[in-house]
Amino acid sequence: MTGFSGLVEALRPDLERVGRMMDDVLRSDVDLLERTNASIRSHPGKMLRPMLSIMAARLCTGGKPTEDAFRLATASELVHNATLLHDDVVDGSASRRGRPTVSALLGGRAAVLLGDFWLVRAVGLLLDVRNHMDDCLRLFSKTLSDLAEGEMIQLQKASAGDTTEEDYLRIIYSKTASLFETAVLSSARSQEASPAQYEALKAYAYNLGIAFQIQDDILDYVGDDSLGKPVGHDLLEQKITLPFLGALEGLDEAEAAGLRKRVININANKAERDALVSLVRSRGGVDYARERLELYVGRAIDALGIFPAGDDRERMEGLARFVAERKI
Repeated sequence: MTGFSGLVEALRPDLERVGRMMDDVLRSDVDLLERTNASIRSHPGKMLRPMLSIMAARLCTGGKPTEDAFRLATASELVHNATLLHDDVVDGSASRRGRPTVSALLGGRAAVLLGDFWLVRAVGLLLDVRNHMDDCLRLFSKTLSDLAEGEMIQLQKASAGDTTEEDYLRIIYSKTASLFETAVLSSARSQEASPAQYEALKAYAYNLGIAFQIQDDILDYVGDDSLGKPVGHDLLEQKITLPFLGALEGLDEAEAAGLRKRVININANKAERDALVSLVRSRGGVDYARERLELYVGRAIDALGIFPAGDDRERMEGLARFVAERKI
């Protein structure tokens, strides 16, 4: 397997099956819904969460996942996209993945309704799960609660500018790692994973999710605008993330408070954004975050040690390495 493209190619039949299931469950006789869904589906993104569901199921079954694994994989991607639709309204985002958002094209009300539609269709799939449906529903319910709490904590911290590393980890667990966990654990539960397998996959998913978001936040300081991740976008939204927290290391209380205040008062000032990005880079904030990133990636890979060596384990390890290396 060579990189992420090799992983996608190895899982192509399973991912195509997920894609067909998504198309089936999203079908509607409402023309606006059908056209908008088709537009979103034409640019599906990386499909990481269904990939995780499928890989976990394969690892627990010797490569023979049941139909439940595909229902859960599809549900995880429906939930993920629903939250993106809602997030774009909350954040006032005009574009995502280099394309106009639904809220920019059709307005916030339409985007919220569309997100609700995707969530409801995900619930319908979960109700069709035949093995441990109750446990799977609880996992998805917890994640939806985590997502809402994470957004509220982030809003609260953005206005106060007092985010600590502990706060940051809770926010990114709630907003990112929680759904990674649910994608993996619901699939594992439906495939009768042993207690040891379940705990190993939980550790893997947690650490992978944290690592994924840390890399996302690193890209906010070193990314490429042309790839759809504008540099300094988080700062313009008054978000204090790990690279910024790393840059505060070694400063006295007054100096740190002064930098935090600059973020609170940024007011979409792009010159100030650029100055803060340069400061974070020069003070080693990005290096600080990269050290943490490597720590979580290593923990994710180590967690898989209880599983026998083979293609399925190698793919999950490869995905963890991709998370640390991705540029978008």
